[in-house]
Amino acid sequence: MAAPKLRAVGKDEKASKPRTLTVDAAATDGSELELMMAMRDRVATAVADPNCPARDLAALTRRLREIVKDIEALLAREREEIADAADSPDEAWDAEAI
Repeated sequence: MAAPKLRAVGKDEKASKPRTLTVDAAATDGSELELMMAMRDRVATAVADPNCPARDLAALTRRLREIVKDIEALLAREREEIADAADSPDEAWDAEAI
């Protein structure tokens, strides 16, 4: 799965929300984060369903919490990678290298 392409937003532009994919679409065409978000949404829908069998509710709730923790870890890793890239010093300019 490819990493999302990042760019700065313009002065009068708002950052777009991540695309919402089904679990199938995210597994096929999405990033790891998009897949985890699709799984979170699918499990949350099952947990919120009043017809969800009681025998499944505990396992689904536990899995939902695990998925949320995984999403938080992915986002933290992305933030760290961005911060590391921003903190790296520029190399000295060497005109002879051209």
